[in-house]
Amino acid sequence: MSGGPAGRPPLLQVDDLRVTLQTPRGPADALRGVSFTLERGQTLGLIGESGCGKSITALALMGLLPDSAQARGSIRLDGQELIGQPEDAWCALRGNRLAMVFQEPMTALNPLHRIGHQIAEPLRIHKGLGERAARAEALRLLERVQLPQAAQRLDAWPHQLSGGQRQRVVIAIALACGPDVLIADEPTTALDVTIQREVLDLIAQLVAEDGMALLLISHDLGVMAENVRQLLVMYGGNVVERGPTDAVFHQRAHPYTRGLFAARPQLGLRAAGGGRRHRLTTIPGRVPELADLPHGCGFADRCTLAQDACRAAPPPAVDVAPGHAARCLRLDAAQGLA
Repeated sequence: MSGGPAGRPPLLQVDDLRVTLQTPRGPADALRGVSFTLERGQTLGLIGESGCGKSITALALMGLLPDSAQARGSIRLDGQELIGQPEDAWCALRGNRLAMVFQEPMTALNPLHRIGHQIAEPLRIHKGLGERAARAEALRLLERVQLPQAAQRLDAWPHQLSGGQRQRVVIAIALACGPDVLIADEPTTALDVTIQREVLDLIAQLVAEDGMALLLISHDLGVMAENVRQLLVMYGGNVVERGPTDAVFHQRAHPYTRGLFAARPQLGLRAAGGGRRHRLTTIPGRVPELADLPHGCGFADRCTLAQDACRAAPPPAVDVAPGHAARCLRLDAAQGLA
């Protein structure tokens, strides 16, 4: 993705981000060199299986990694380096310039505080609003996220709301201080299909209205196709393919990207010979534990095209088309499978 306007740094610039976690088996690399930029008004998606590093990336951007984690590389917000900042500096950014919509709204909300109190809290902390002004703004935010009976909901407890209603409250909290960057981590996981659509449309509308940058994390290809302009495909703590969403969807350069698309259920698909049943294509094996990731390409042990060279060293990014790149030593062979 392109940088910021001439003379200005990108809004969010991540360079060679590496995170090491402490596990029962010793230190393990959860992120292995993630890089991207994000500007105001841009939408970027992170996609991949559970365990590939999507949520760790989000937690690193919010300064919410475990105390024992080690983060290296660079995270810059408007040119300000965030790696190594003290906790009070992170507290000044979280909920203010950086905000996050978590994937499980019931655990994201405090069951001991009423809805209005939780929305008003960042307004009092970051904007210095008094109790009455913060409550009035909380009501405006609930109305903006289209929560029914918003005035009555201010004094409700989280357990009195449905999953979709709680998610709207979480979005209202994230939007309270007008953040520059909004991170949405699987924001529709616990919701039924109809509510999923409403929540995603709401996020898209609010991002467009406020000019925020959106980082959307999901494992759902359909969600990505409709909600982000740029896409990062993650596996083994690294970005294995990146580019405009349409380009990644149509070319599917990396073998892992091809595997994700092949594993999608498809309505109306019949087996050879006209039978009704069709066995769903799967990617061989499973995502390895962090401590078991190969030194080279993280996908090598599940890839049918892998050779010894794939396991020897991390593959470099190779341009597939302008703005579209993939990390694979066997791109020619992968393209031949199309």
